[in-house]
Amino acid sequence: MSAVDAETNGNFRTTEQVDAVVIRFCGDSGDGMQLVGTQFTNVSAVFGNDVSTLPDFPAEIRAPAGTLGGVSGYQLCFSSSDIYTPGDEVDTLVAMNPAALKTNLADLKRGGTLIVNADAFGKSDLSKAGYESNPLDDEDALAGYRVHKIDMTRLTRDAVADLGLSLKEADRCKNFFALGLVYWLYDRDPSTTQEWVKTKFAKRPELVKANLAALKAGSDIGYSTQAFTVHYKVPPAKLPPGKYRKITGNEAVAFGLVTAAHVSGKELFYAGYPITPASDILHELSKLKNFGVRTAQVEDEIAAITATVGASFGGAFAVTASSGPGIALKSEGIGLGVITELPMVIVNVQRGGPSTGLPTKTEQADLLMSMFGRNGECPMPIVSCSTPGDAFDAAREAMRLAVEFMTPVFLLSDGYVANGAEPWKVPNISDLKPIDFKHTREPNGKDGQYLPYLRNDRLVRPWAVPGTPGLEHRVGGLEKWDVTGNVSYDADNHQHMIETRAKKVAGIADHIPEQPLEGPESGELLVVSWGGTYGSIRTAVQRAQRAGHSVSLAHIRYLSPFPRNLGDLLKRFDKVLVPELNCGQLRLLLRAKYLVDAQGLNKMKGKPFLVSEVYDAILQHLGKA
Repeated sequence: MSAVDAETNGNFRTTEQVDAVVIRFCGDSGDGMQLVGTQFTNVSAVFGNDVSTLPDFPAEIRAPAGTLGGVSGYQLCFSSSDIYTPGDEVDTLVAMNPAALKTNLADLKRGGTLIVNADAFGKSDLSKAGYESNPLDDEDALAGYRVHKIDMTRLTRDAVADLGLSLKEADRCKNFFALGLVYWLYDRDPSTTQEWVKTKFAKRPELVKANLAALKAGSDIGYSTQAFTVHYKVPPAKLPPGKYRKITGNEAVAFGLVTAAHVSGKELFYAGYPITPASDILHELSKLKNFGVRTAQVEDEIAAITATVGASFGGAFAVTASSGPGIALKSEGIGLGVITELPMVIVNVQRGGPSTGLPTKTEQADLLMSMFGRNGECPMPIVSCSTPGDAFDAAREAMRLAVEFMTPVFLLSDGYVANGAEPWKVPNISDLKPIDFKHTREPNGKDGQYLPYLRNDRLVRPWAVPGTPGLEHRVGGLEKWDVTGNVSYDADNHQHMIETRAKKVAGIADHIPEQPLEGPESGELLVVSWGGTYGSIRTAVQRAQRAGHSVSLAHIRYLSPFPRNLGDLLKRFDKVLVPELNCGQLRLLLRAKYLVDAQGLNKMKGKPFLVSEVYDAILQHLGKA
């Protein structure tokens, strides 16, 4: 649907209404692409669009300017209806230099809009990006796009010329010039960004004026340049009524953990060591001291997990977080938590591995490590989150299982969920249930004895706070006698305790929801997924269902133990497809436990699945490709 706007200069410009748009800002890591992408996301969320984002960071802290390794990007999809992914193909690509163009042009759809900073395509910049000639002069290569070569650097300098800035400070404003242009192109109200600028640079009035001037200059170029013949509008989405905010996965984990503790009347203790992409959990929690949160940035990962064990022993809701390399270092301390049967949550924000691997890219390759990556028989519950907003509920659920069953629990996130953002409906605190727990206050044995491993019908031992009179007891890494908690080297007792801990974790299956299905209860193909792949896989499955194919989706939150009905669901379908961002770890577990001939769709490129990749795999397994 389109309309026509009359311009004041006598020209006419088409205004086209569209349902969804995918934009990607990309440039050097110092060009502020994450900032402008976040601002566009905020403005679209305030407007009422559904939004999904995909930030893309370079691995180097500061790669050489203008090189391929230093490109930073921010992709977002904003829509007038529900969306689950940041999009496959890009509608509008903003490239601030040759390296950004080279690494991102392939994702721009045919007929898409390409906006480039023409001032950045000098001989040196082209050489750093590996170009032998200026790609902007290759009309054949760019013939399939709507190309706009804008002298952003020069025009930004002109816009701030009277403000007394250095050349370096002036050039830093060109990201706001690009943002203003794209705001105009998609009819965005810049007032939210304008207020942010005034707050952010309140102590530097000249920077407030400069960034606002650059923002306006970009918008003015869009309005006055005849080359922009199409102007787009994306109506608000029809979201359920309520109060919304934009939230990232790391923010949601932090808020979920704090909420779980707060509504349960407990303090939250967090110990962590900085690591990409988990560090923002510590950053967010450190802001929430007024909610009874205590945070400690410690000297290493081993200190973080042992401090977490100590805090749990002391009676706090205890948490630590890291990524794959840090989780590996924590493994002995996690085992200590398992054998002492103390409640804590270990958050693993997965990234590309092994070793340092791809520190800023997403992956799902830590499932087997979470399941088995400790010495001895060391079972743990595992909960995963599927979207940024879902991370709030997943974090609360991980803490519930930890406290109600006296065990460490893994919460699996990933780089895509952690850094991605979406609108999140803020819940009413009164609707959130507190965690069902109580600290033992009195001796529980005969003759006034306290028996720290006397279990209830769920095989859960009591949780006594140190210093409680009459409840003195020992904990530690050595095996304990059942019931009394005394150190034991007895062979039969050791086997009994191993089996008891395993039965306790397995019994959690009776206290979690059954696995839901999206689609028919039986049929030709069941797609089984977990974690941050949910958005693209759900979209692909829905596309296949609309096309009349017999396909359903089971997206698993509880990975250990599995939901009690999962085996029955798998048997109802002729084929099972398991898409994962690894070599097939969930597929391996499903094959081993349920003897099902599950097939995999596996990707390890540091990027989430495209909807088209999953859809094509569905058709292939249905024999429709």
